[in-house]
Amino acid sequence: MISQKMKNCSCWILVPIIITVLAAAGFWTTYVLAYRNKKICSLDLLERKQKCNLRPPFLSIAGDTPPESCIFSQVMNMTAFLVTAVAVLRYSQLKAKVMKPWLNIFGLISFSLSSFGMTIVANFQLSNERIIHNVGAVTAIGFGTAAFWIQAVLTFQGNINNQGRKLGILRVILSVVITLGFIAYFLLLAQHSYLHGARVQWTLITCLLLYEVTFAVDFWHYDFEVHGREKQTNSMETVASVTSECYSEHV
Repeated sequence: MISQKMKNCSCWILVPIIITVLAAAGFWTTYVLAYRNKKICSLDLLERKQKCNLRPPFLSIAGDTPPESCIFSQVMNMTAFLVTAVAVLRYSQLKAKVMKPWLNIFGLISFSLSSFGMTIVANFQLSNERIIHNVGAVTAIGFGTAAFWIQAVLTFQGNINNQGRKLGILRVILSVVITLGFIAYFLLLAQHSYLHGARVQWTLITCLLLYEVTFAVDFWHYDFEVHGREKQTNSMETVASVTSECYSEHV
């Protein structure tokens, strides 16, 4: 029974899974290399009992200089691209299912702006362009959190594969944790409690990746196709659209 379900699942579930695995591996590799190269302090709970004269282990600081910055930038850029792809697929999937189309549009826009912020964080290192880097971080965080709340609401409305209630509750819980976590993060920074702030940041990264992988459930029995046609006007135009089709009723 399980093997039959796996056989009938869509290959599109790999996109959110790849995002989570790629980002987690890339971020932790960045941290480990920076720590071994004695550029940042450790996240270890015993660190507070020891004196550390290095920089706090924030992700942006861990990926601030080569060779760590090379890995960090590449992973962030690839993740931003894949997140945008998930946003487009999710918009297409919900286009004919939700009661409020404008909410679906805002979800797509929020995810896209969050991805754009991620590319700014990736390509403008903290020590070189602090203001631009921080603007990118706020853009990624702010619009990303908004997108998560929007997707939580859309999950109940779309009710994909009859998983709307269960998945929606999970996403609401993750959205609450992420929102409260970011508030705690900025409060700790304001109090100059950088080590605890870094720990909260890494916890938030884990929650963000957990949220992202939940889209695999939405894509489980969906196929997405791109249809293109030429429209005869004053000039020849190519019109393309992304469509989704659910085949859960046939498995």
